[in-house]
Order: sequence, then C-alpha cells, then structure tokens
Amino acid sequence: MNTAPFPTAASAARTTMEAWMRQLQDWLCYQLEAADGGGTPFSEDAWVHEGGGGGRTRIIQNGNVLEKGGVAFSAVWGKMSEKAAQQLLMPDACYFATGVSVVQHPRSPEVPISHMNVRYFEAGNGEAWFGGGLDLTPIYVDVAQARWFHEQIEEVCQRHDASYYPRFKAWADDYFYLPHRQETRGVGGIFFDRLTVGRDGSFEELFAFVQDVGEVYGRAYGTIMRQNRHLPYSEREKQWQQVRRGRYAEFNLAIDRGTRFGLETGGRPESILMSLPPQAEWHYNLTPEPGSAEAATQQWLRQDVDWLTAS
Repeated sequence: MNTAPFPTAASAARTTMEAWMRQLQDWLCYQLEAADGGGTPFSEDAWVHEGGGGGRTRIIQNGNVLEKGGVAFSAVWGKMSEKAAQQLLMPDACYFATGVSVVQHPRSPEVPISHMNVRYFEAGNGEAWFGGGLDLTPIYVDVAQARWFHEQIEEVCQRHDASYYPRFKAWADDYFYLPHRQETRGVGGIFFDRLTVGRDGSFEELFAFVQDVGEVYGRAYGTIMRQNRHLPYSEREKQWQQVRRGRYAEFNLAIDRGTRFGLETGGRPESILMSLPPQAEWHYNLTPEPGSAEAATQQWLRQDVDWLTAS
C-alpha cells in the first residue's frame, strides 16, 4: 500500500474527477431548468474551502415546478481532525474529495422530492474510492411510477455488475431509513459507499458506473417532473407535503453522512444545508386517517419492498 505523504500536486484521477463533476453540475442544471419550464435559472454561489479548493452551489427558487432546489459541486482538500477522521472512518486524516449533490423540493405535492449524489475520495495513504446514490421521496406513493424509477436504475446497474442493483437497493433501504420513525424516507433507490479502486474494480470501471448514475438521475427525474407537474392537488395534500418534508429534514439533519462530513471538515453551512425544504411542519402524534391516501402512502414506507414487481 502507498504510504507516501498526501500529494500536493493533483493526480490524474483527481483532475479527471474534478473536471467531470463540474460538467455534471452544468448538465444537471440544464436538465432541471428545462423540466421546470425554463423560466427560472439556477443562481450560483461560489465559495472557497479553508483547507483548499472550493465549490459552486447552484440554487433554484420559486420556479414553475421547483419551489427550491440545489445542485452543488465541490472539490476540497485538507486535513481533518483525528476525531473527525475516526468518526468518518477515514484511513488517513488527509483527504481530497470532489462530488456533486442534488436535492429538489417541488412546489406540488404530486411531484416527488428527489436526491442524488456522486463523490470521489482520495485519502492521504493513497486509498481512493467512489460513493453515491439516488432516491425518490414521493409525498403520495404512485406504485407504477416507483416501479418505473427502479426499473431505470436496475437497467443501469445491470450494464456494470449484476450484483449492483440488489446490493445497492438493499443498502439504500437501510441507509434512507428513519429508525426513530420506523419508516423509510421514500421509495428508495440505490446507495453505495467506498467502492474502492483496486478492490472493487479499476478506476475506469467504477468511474463509468458513477457516470451512468448521474445520467439516469437527470433523465428519470426530469421525466417524472414533466409527467406530474400539471396534476391537481388540494390544501389537504399540500399540508401532507409539509409533514413529509419534515421527515426529510429529520433525516438530513440527524442521519445523513454528507451533512456530517461537510460540517466536520469546515464546509460552508449554507451549501451543506441546501438540502432542507423551504417550509416544513411537525404535528404532535399525527396519525393518518384509516383508509386515506396518506395512510396508503405510509404503508409503503418500509424496507425490503420489491419495487420491480410492486403493484
């Protein structure tokens, strides 16, 4: 294993990954603006990281479909505290990290919340790995649409490794889960972490998979936005959306690893917390009425649903 000091000059892999992540951010913003209707562009906030590097956080607010959405790019490096390195299971306190993180909060409760992120890490001891995932959080579960979403992901996974979809779908079920509520965040998707270069595949193989994850998110979520954007909804459905947004906020603040990593490494709070909804509600001991659409959705928020065959 390479035990040389963390390189000060960018490796070829670091240069490649940073350039591609920038391009992915550009492409996703274009796709989302088009699906939103093209009237409201993303605004950009460029920032500098105290250890080295920085990022571009792009935000859309008050769009035709998207009430608030973010597509964030970062490429940062430095040395975290030993405590932070232990908490994040880093093999070395020195790090380079680049990635794109996306969260979209639509105005309509008929359009699901969505999330995607892809990331690349290098540690000071020479280890390098990829991570990422995407998932869908409908306010009201449309089983046919959830099945279609999983079909798109499963097709992408099959191109690379037949074990990816079942492994990473199960990982998403475990990760996108609120144990204090005993419910999943939504209908899931895939989640993967520490796909290590050399152990889990070559750099080129793992990078190709991550590229396809970014592409399937932009294509699939754009399709769902267009399909659902004109569906009618009532004030009751809007209130349920605020409750479900509250659950989303609980996950991102209490459980999400990306939030923890950003805060532990001195990231910009505004960019780290862009994933939070513009509004949310909490009601004491709220229980959906039996037989209601809200109760039906609640029944689907569980682990180990086979969405490829769900009906």
